[in-house]
Amino acid sequence: MRIKLSRRSTQAAALAVLALALATPATLPSSAGTTDVPASAAQSPALTPGAGSSNVVLDGDRIILGAARASAGSAGIRQRTGIANLAETRFGTPTAAVVVGFTAGTPEGGSAEVDVRALVNGRWTEWTPAAAGEPTALAAPSDLVQLRIIVVAPANVASPWVSGVSARPAATANAPAMGIMAAPLVSRVYATREGLVGGTTANGHVIINRDHFVALPSRRGLANNGSGNYSVKVCVGGRCAFEPVWDVGPWNTKDDYWNPSSIREMWKDLPQGRPEAQAAYQNGYNGGKDQFGRTVANPAGIDLADGTFWDALKLSNNAWVDVTYLWTGDGGRGTVSISSGYLNVRNATNSTGAIVGMAGKSAQVTVECQTTGQSITGSQGTTNVWLRVHAGMYVSKAWINTGTHPAC
Repeated sequence: MRIKLSRRSTQAAALAVLALALATPATLPSSAGTTDVPASAAQSPALTPGAGSSNVVLDGDRIILGAARASAGSAGIRQRTGIANLAETRFGTPTAAVVVGFTAGTPEGGSAEVDVRALVNGRWTEWTPAAAGEPTALAAPSDLVQLRIIVVAPANVASPWVSGVSARPAATANAPAMGIMAAPLVSRVYATREGLVGGTTANGHVIINRDHFVALPSRRGLANNGSGNYSVKVCVGGRCAFEPVWDVGPWNTKDDYWNPSSIREMWKDLPQGRPEAQAAYQNGYNGGKDQFGRTVANPAGIDLADGTFWDALKLSNNAWVDVTYLWTGDGGRGTVSISSGYLNVRNATNSTGAIVGMAGKSAQVTVECQTTGQSITGSQGTTNVWLRVHAGMYVSKAWINTGTHPAC
């Protein structure tokens, strides 16, 4: 089997050399913490991967794809996927771009990449693949960044690996980044039901009966298992669901169609908000095929887990829905703080109001304003404050981790 290697040496002025010490998935720590790096050139201490890392092991000084069976997630491509989330690194001053160095071994049919994201205005930007040794633009200047490693291979291909990861600030980048908009992007796309109970999603989540999450066709907006820092609002027929992005698909895996063409990973000639699968199905784009050469059988741009599809949105068939990609813009937010399942969204500020949607565990919800209503006791204490998360839709603040918001 042919092994293709790409190597970039670490530059002497690097502000952060991320020495990787990786445990097996069963012993991964719950949090990676933050490494503070002074403005002067200095080597950072050894770092460990954070929560959500899955199917990766330490092989000498390399992060290598683990042996877990191929996932059966939304995209329908039988691949083994490994994710290693590295600790956050704080630079001495905000930087507009980051130069990432690494070495990768990619057997034919496999792939390895290092992604970067930044904390801007208290929220993480989406993940952006970094070209080794070249500046990667951040959405806005930031002094706190995080790297992650993605290694992927079919079941019968040797495991790809990554080593020698480093990061240093840069003044400019060769390509633009997705800026944070005043309001997150909304697009109308075709939604299909994922199903696949018992299968494994791209972030390592094992799908349960009537689960609550969604799949989008790019890892740029893929949240860690159990996290909702990349969430969407999906609305149709007077109902809305707030769900974390825990899988990749349907059809493609590099179609971040919510991004403008300047930074869209593939299909740059398509308008922002239009999935490649939709263009292929409706207009014969790319010969009517997806990224993997499969004939596209429907125009889907999002997959919905069964609980989202049947219970939150009350769908019985695939349908066109309005999707808000919450991480792409500013605005009030809160995080659903429940141990499992979902939170009901009601049309009044009391527990007898009609259920008009649901919010999955760990999902982010939009918060337009707050008002008062029935006193509720939940994970955040006892309160009579209710949050309006959409026109005519409310959740009790007792179950939402958030700050104070303007009165309705």
